[in-house]
Amino acid sequence: MAGHSKWAQIKRTKAVVDAKRGAVFTRLGREITVAARAGADPAGNFQLRTAIEKARAAGVPNANIERAIAKGSGQGSGDGVQFEAVRYEGYGPGGVAVLIEALTDNRNRTAADLRLAFSKHGGNLGESGCVSYLFEQRSAVRLAQTDLQEELLLERLLELEEQGGPAVLSYSLEPEGAEVFAGFADLEALQDGLRRLGLPVAGWEHRWISAVPCRLENEDSLRSCLRMLDALEELDDVRSVTSNLEADDALLEAVMA
Repeated sequence: MAGHSKWAQIKRTKAVVDAKRGAVFTRLGREITVAARAGADPAGNFQLRTAIEKARAAGVPNANIERAIAKGSGQGSGDGVQFEAVRYEGYGPGGVAVLIEALTDNRNRTAADLRLAFSKHGGNLGESGCVSYLFEQRSAVRLAQTDLQEELLLERLLELEEQGGPAVLSYSLEPEGAEVFAGFADLEALQDGLRRLGLPVAGWEHRWISAVPCRLENEDSLRSCLRMLDALEELDDVRSVTSNLEADDALLEAVMA
């Protein structure tokens, strides 16, 4: 029975992983489909090129990518479903601000799903504009080099600006690599410039950055907020979830233990 129990657990775990992987593939396919409306050639469509890079990094098969491009550009035999990008806003436990980007073919369904996920965990879906002023949308480029020294990175960023590249607003150094941030309109110029300087670009995206953090110090509120954010991210139509949540590492570890 012990062997059977272990095998059953392995199958359940694999099913969960496969389901999450399938959901990611679906979301990335939608991004490609929407981006391909502006043209099926990635060389002349930066939004499409970005979506394809994200899909490849996530392991989406080339056949899936090609089908999504064909569907979006009108070359495939799609079912005529049209997805649109919609932004939703709301509040979590403790007043945490939440910004959600979705790709949906039915706004009413998506809003209902989001409202339920919020309310089940002590939050509420708000009106458009209720929290967006607390965030800034920036260009973010990830570098693959894990042993990059801060001094060398600063030298390269100064070179970038001296060569007429975009102004760098900030950067961060993490064990898995560095990230460089610039203005919203500078995404293509930023990643192109970093490549020219010999820095290994691993990916790039537009990202919402919290300008005013909301610090939670209550364990129950933090636990509810984290569960709510997880529930929102698991929804099929959701493309990204950003919050201004902030908490001590020790409290986070206690809640997630």
